[in-house]
Amino acid sequence: MALRIGIDIGSTTVKVVVLDEQNKLLFRSYERHYSKARERTCETLRGLHGMLAGQKVQLLITGSAGLGVAKASGLDFVQEVYATAAAVRTFIPGTDAVIELGGEDAKIIFFGNTLEERMNGSCAGGTGAFIDQMATLLNVSVNELDELSLKHEKIYPIASRCGVFAKSDIQPILNQGGRKEDVAASIFQAVVDQTVAGLTQGRELKGKIVFLGGPLHFLMGLRERFVETLKLDSEHAVFPEDGDCFAAIGAALCTEDAPAQLFEEFLEKLEHAAGAPTIVDTMPPLFTDRADYEAFAARHSAMTVPTVDLSTYAGDAYLGIDAGSTTTKMVLIDPDCNILYSFYHSNQGNPVSIVLPQLKEIYAQCGDRVTIKGAAVTGYGEDLIKNAFSCDLGLVETVAHLNAARHFTPDVDFIIDIGGQDMKCFKIRNGAVDSILLNEACSSGCGSFIETFAKALGYNIADFSKMGLFAQNPVNLGSRCTVFMNSSVKQAQKDGASIEDISAGLSISVVKNAIYKVIRAANADDLGKHIVVQGGTFLNDAVLRSFEQEIGREVTRPTISGMMGAYGAALAAKAAGLEKSALLSPEALATFSHEARPSTCKGCTNRCSLTINKFDGGRRFISGNRCSVPLGQPKADIPDLLKFKYDYLRSLQGKGKGDGSRGRIGIPFGLNMYENLPFWFELFTSLNFEVVLSPESTRALYIKGQQTIPSDTVCYPAKLLHGHVMALLEEEVDAIFYPCMSYNFDEGMSDNHYNCPVVAYYPDLLNVNIPALSQVKYIHDNIGIHRPKDFAKKGAELLRREFGVPKREAAAAIRRAYAAYDDYRKLVRTKGEEYIQYARDNGRKILVIAGRPYHMDPEINHGINDLITSFGFVLVTEDAVFHHMDKQPRQVLNQWTYHARMYNAARYVCTQPDMAFIQLVSFGCGVDAITTDELRSILEEGGDLYTQLKIDDISNLGAVKIRIRSLMAALEARDNERK
Repeated sequence: MALRIGIDIGSTTVKVVVLDEQNKLLFRSYERHYSKARERTCETLRGLHGMLAGQKVQLLITGSAGLGVAKASGLDFVQEVYATAAAVRTFIPGTDAVIELGGEDAKIIFFGNTLEERMNGSCAGGTGAFIDQMATLLNVSVNELDELSLKHEKIYPIASRCGVFAKSDIQPILNQGGRKEDVAASIFQAVVDQTVAGLTQGRELKGKIVFLGGPLHFLMGLRERFVETLKLDSEHAVFPEDGDCFAAIGAALCTEDAPAQLFEEFLEKLEHAAGAPTIVDTMPPLFTDRADYEAFAARHSAMTVPTVDLSTYAGDAYLGIDAGSTTTKMVLIDPDCNILYSFYHSNQGNPVSIVLPQLKEIYAQCGDRVTIKGAAVTGYGEDLIKNAFSCDLGLVETVAHLNAARHFTPDVDFIIDIGGQDMKCFKIRNGAVDSILLNEACSSGCGSFIETFAKALGYNIADFSKMGLFAQNPVNLGSRCTVFMNSSVKQAQKDGASIEDISAGLSISVVKNAIYKVIRAANADDLGKHIVVQGGTFLNDAVLRSFEQEIGREVTRPTISGMMGAYGAALAAKAAGLEKSALLSPEALATFSHEARPSTCKGCTNRCSLTINKFDGGRRFISGNRCSVPLGQPKADIPDLLKFKYDYLRSLQGKGKGDGSRGRIGIPFGLNMYENLPFWFELFTSLNFEVVLSPESTRALYIKGQQTIPSDTVCYPAKLLHGHVMALLEEEVDAIFYPCMSYNFDEGMSDNHYNCPVVAYYPDLLNVNIPALSQVKYIHDNIGIHRPKDFAKKGAELLRREFGVPKREAAAAIRRAYAAYDDYRKLVRTKGEEYIQYARDNGRKILVIAGRPYHMDPEINHGINDLITSFGFVLVTEDAVFHHMDKQPRQVLNQWTYHARMYNAARYVCTQPDMAFIQLVSFGCGVDAITTDELRSILEEGGDLYTQLKIDDISNLGAVKIRIRSLMAALEARDNERK
């Protein structure tokens, strides 16, 4: 029998193994191929010449990138699932499931009567590439990340849905003093959650589980998180010694029917493989010639700020600090706004350690000649830096950027800031930030997007960016996920595109993503006439040129594009007009110390992840809180209708006015039950049932049902239902009642009154995906309480069929249920009027928060209501005010009850000068794509501000706080203008 060679060519690595007749492993290699898969494979095989020269061998190729190589070489290929299954069945019999993580893909294979595979689709979050990028964010190697994770004390919730965007969860933790050890373990936990929630798709992971692939082979911390999360013992968690090469071993095992040939013949086929000819899609060049570029460069270099030599300057100065998501910027200016000193550096996960030496350096250069009269700080790390170094003021970054943009273009009406891993766009109206757009779930249009490819191709970002300026045929790469764009780039390389063409194509891709995915602009006028671009990414001339070409308009890019936040903060410090700054003196800096430890607040169900920062002299700063309880102060006692409604609905459980003699009915407290619970509670307690509500939503409750969730893209409120039902099953209730409802109540404000498809039919989905429901009476009939006369008959029949309730008794209970629902709606309106009057009597602003009923759930809104009231707003919900407006035709199809409420509430806010409007949107909500643009249109036409807060299962509210503070600044500017 011939020796057998298995080759697994993955997205980032090549694995080669040689097996003998007894399946003994004679050789194995695991190498990165850096987009040159065939060349790397040939190099490894040439190294085997001494072992295999002149011998007949059998050979099979497998892997996600192996099919192309096999076709081009005329060699046999085996699908990787079958290869992996062959190896597992041979060496680890009795396996129930395989979890395999690769460089850019992740898969779960379930074993049974048939093989069933689940694989990641259009997002590479939670793969090896994700881990690589997170290590880069923390400024450590992957091995160091692994070592750090093993020393963790707590786990933070972090999204792994995007290989780059997880930074919106990680960065605030770091900027507020969180430990790298805890963040490292949290990154691995995010990979576990993404794998389990995203790939199991409703099927339970149990029995003997084998873990394969490079990340699970090399990273002990990742192994630990999987074992703990899945609650596996050593018998049921199997990590094979050669787990990184298992697919290659499987390919070798599958060669039994493959022809045997001389080793040299196989090698020759691989070495002389020809790729199939393809056509490269190209675009016009960015610049026609060097003169064109020089004219462009001269125009933009005119937008500069004079610098003054700090070593010879004497007088007053003002300091601005921008502790951004990934970098820290500092600018010192004189009274004429000239720059005396500037600094730009990666914050390396700890902005305090970056600012401290720079402050010492500034003081050293200033000597006795310069007096710092004011210091202001902005950015993600604003609160931490302000408290650490006693800065005089903090300002929201949107205002800081507006200050700086106005310095260059006084009539600016649109600012776009593209940083390393985030993108912010501000529309300016009447001199204030009117609306804010942020990249919500993907950062394929940010600076790190280009940097990732520059590194992968062996260039630094500066050199790589310049290469595209004079490319004659920029490649059209579209705009895709950072990780999946790899395949487009690799294909372009194979098709003969030069590095220059790829560099230009990536710059154009960044711009298209910004304009069409984040801003969603239909034309240049949607942006504005006086546009200022900033952020480090726009220092890339190729990106800037692409932007101007795409919108067909010249824009302003200051030469300090990457420093605008810090410069705007310095301008704010100057405008404060302080006589003396409270900034720590050189003597205080000499004894400065800082240490941080994590904690969890147990003051309420939010369970805020806190970071307790301790400074020299006993000073403390606590971050991560949404209210004042962790600070030792009582919560702000400001009316909050969201909380009132939630507390009222949670009270609707038990026997009510009945005696509970008919049994215990379990009701999952989620989705439309937040609207209809008063109806069902009255109905069942009137009939002497005891109503058992599922417990309050928590992260732990979500995890309880996580393995039964069939779709990773459904909204978080729907995912939570799985945990609620599992909890009710543990309560051993007599029945669980959760009906399908296509329609909501008709309030006469819309063209129809549907529930969204997820809300309407999720009870059926739960029935199919939670096997334990078959062991209990689960009532999920499709019913319609929107038609009282019809439901009086059909509801009575359902109650007779399921519980033997007499028709007359059921009819009376149904009448009481309708009355109870009407009373609840009146209560909400009455409370709303009471809270509005309180606000007006006490001179407070009123914030109308619009969303869906389930957005009152603290686990879903993450305590946003506490954050809002902490800023002094009285909070009212849209269902307390929408009735003030009559029905009006809309630009979109208005066929959902909750949509109509929001539209009317927005119209009402436009008539009330002391009200502002915020919309809550759950990440992944399809029907809210309709409401956002319509609400923006209503509010802008009414001269008001539209603010959207997008929320998902991650509780970090850094971006939320920015939007609320920006709204406050805009309201203040609007009020000043009205005066």
